Amino acid sequence: MDGVAGNRSILSWIVNLSVLALVIIWLLPTVGLFVSSFRSADQISSSGWWRALGTSTQNVIERAATPDKQVQQGDVYVIEGKLIDGAEVQSWGISSRAINDFKPGDVAELRKGGTVTIDAAGNYRMENAVPFEGKRGQRLFLTATVPPELSLENYAFMLLDESNSEGMAKAFFNTLTVTVPATIIPILIAAFAAYALAWMDFPGRALLIAAVVGLLVVPLQLALIPLLKLHLGIGIGKGYMGVWLAHTGFGLPLAIYLLRNYMVGLPRDIIENARVDGATDFQIFTKIILPLSFPALASFAIFQFLWTWNDLLVAKVFLIDSTGQTTVMTNQIVELLGTRGGNWEILATAAFVSIAVPLGVFFAMQKYLVRGLLAGSVK
Repeated sequence: MDGVAGNRSILSWIVNLSVLALVIIWLLPTVGLFVSSFRSADQISSSGWWRALGTSTQNVIERAATPDKQVQQGDVYVIEGKLIDGAEVQSWGISSRAINDFKPGDVAELRKGGTVTIDAAGNYRMENAVPFEGKRGQRLFLTATVPPELSLENYAFMLLDESNSEGMAKAFFNTLTVTVPATIIPILIAAFAAYALAWMDFPGRALLIAAVVGLLVVPLQLALIPLLKLHLGIGIGKGYMGVWLAHTGFGLPLAIYLLRNYMVGLPRDIIENARVDGATDFQIFTKIILPLSFPALASFAIFQFLWTWNDLLVAKVFLIDSTGQTTVMTNQIVELLGTRGGNWEILATAAFVSIAVPLGVFFAMQKYLVRGLLAGSVK
């Protein structure tokens, strides 16, 4: 019988499977980004990330050694060497219009005279009865099966290479400089405001609560230009102070609303007993309310941290710096898209570096998320 204790209904199974499907759909892009960040550009362009642990077929363009490296062996002049390591050549060619004309071991006639052959291991040998001429080596086109290769070269290039002017290390610390204060400041202000709106009686309290709820639906884009003019007028529009205050102002309505709903649901008897014992409002707030409100504080901290870390618009408007000293990671990735549109391995690495910290914060504090979101929903 459906719905009895110990048995799951069909609807329950449908809900569980739907949630599992949504989790997989949201997780797959992150997994793909993570795997791609360890692959080379050739591997990314030749096969999907799900084939990272298998062999892939790649088209490779290589040049033979220059004619000045030729040696005379008997009556012929020879240029030989190795084109590719750790791969098995499937086919090759000497023209971009016919890159698969020959199989390993075949001999091809060169247009300028002489012959060339390539074996399955990527070794080539060019022969000619007269000396080879020219300043550049012969172009050779290979189709080869390449074994899987995962490395940390992309991360080393992005984070540790001092010669890399597009590295993410500076942007990473700039983002931390913006995010940490922009998360702590609104929490401190909102906690005091929420306590006042929840437990202190004063004229106009209901109007303030209504104003806070109304501000939740105001899009931040409406306030960007007036706020920027104000910041420029008082001299904080081109640095961290301006962006801290902007994030604080945009995050306060939700913070106050969320914390106030949670604090209203706390037991009244505890607060009244503390007042009978002579505790001041500040003592009640710091020693009773704040410890009991930690789930709501952590819940808002997750949201504010994620919004601030992933923000591009506010950083673009309030961090006006042509030197790049205050560039955040989201802006850095946008610049990489412009200058490195084909270097997918660099973009994948940069993107995963930018989401690694928010993922860590979310998983470390996610147990408080539901408790904070349901604050005040039931009595």
